Amino acid sequence: MSETIFSKIIRKEIPADIVYEDDLVLAFRDVQPQAPVHILVIPKKPIESIDQATDSDAALLGHLLLTIKRVAAQEGLEQGYRVVINTGEDGGQTVFHLHLHLLGKRSMTWPPG
Repeated sequence: MSETIFSKIIRKEIPADIVYEDDLVLAFRDVQPQAPVHILVIPKKPIESIDQATDSDAALLGHLLLTIKRVAAQEGLEQGYRVVINTGEDGGQTVFHLHLHLLGKRSMTWPPG
């Protein structure tokens, strides 16, 4: 996988408003928020997209979802929230390092676009 801005954020070479971190994942506020709460949750392991994840990543993928739950509670998203994973160019992925968008504090419409 090639170097991305997220790799630099993980290494703390680029500042980010980090809201959660552990050995496996990092969560930080999106610099171009699409909702009042817009947090990106990324694995520290470089995985280009969900399509590139393997069976050996199952525990990490589960940990990402549990981190979303933890951060949503931390951010007071009791009324609900949306989790988005964009995959590939047609799916809207612009940074090719797997990341989950946590969006909240506003009503979400359907279909999302």
